[in-house]
Amino acid sequence: MRVLSPYQVATIRLLSAGIVLLPFSYKAIRATEKKKLKYVLLSALTGSFFPAYLYCIAETKIDSSLAAILNSLTPLCTILIGMAFFNMTAGAKKLIGVLTGFVGLVLLPFAANKGIGVTGIAFSGLVLLATVLYAVNGNIAARHLAGVKAIHVTSLAFSFLIVPCIIILTVTDFFQIGFAHNPQAVHSLLAAMLLGIGGSAVAYLFFYMLVKRAGAVFTSLVTYGIPFIAILWGVLDGEVITLAETGCLFIILAGVYIVNKK
Repeated sequence: MRVLSPYQVATIRLLSAGIVLLPFSYKAIRATEKKKLKYVLLSALTGSFFPAYLYCIAETKIDSSLAAILNSLTPLCTILIGMAFFNMTAGAKKLIGVLTGFVGLVLLPFAANKGIGVTGIAFSGLVLLATVLYAVNGNIAARHLAGVKAIHVTSLAFSFLIVPCIIILTVTDFFQIGFAHNPQAVHSLLAAMLLGIGGSAVAYLFFYMLVKRAGAVFTSLVTYGIPFIAILWGVLDGEVITLAETGCLFIILAGVYIVNKK
């Protein structure tokens, strides 16, 4: 985002994934039941489209490490969304876990380096909204798309987004950027494309494979590892991570563990 706007970065990410997976979409559209296509589209919007923009906009004001810590709430959101809309049952243990994770979330603004102002809280809210959308997507995939091959879901989901992405790039003046005479713009473009191919196309293929095999809640547990990797990258990139922030991360993860412990 040193050259490109948050909207352009998110759009290039989605478009790159869609183009890479487009060759698989022809077979996918023929093999997928028509009644399942609406769930594939919902999955594309909740699991990829809106979160991509929410994260890019949020990280104009908050560190990537903080965004990753907030992302660790995804399993808790998966449980809550499942309970509210997908007939998932929850006992006292799950409620204790949810409350524990919520405590970590509430303490996080006070633990951040120099605190988090009103702007930081507002932009952190965008990440929280993204985790809710991830949770919705996980439950949709587990409930309605378990019988569809992962490559079919992934290729169709991102192929559906190609046309909207081209429209967004057009209205944000992306095609007026002089890439031929701007090496930094080319570098930013390649970084966004790499994010799309690796962080979206390949990652979501694995995501849907795991949802099919293990269910939404277990799949959401991959967020256990994301904050630690992101914090490492954040430190390497010069971000300041406080010990208190790390403590809040462990409180949140403790809540996730309680929720999912059998």
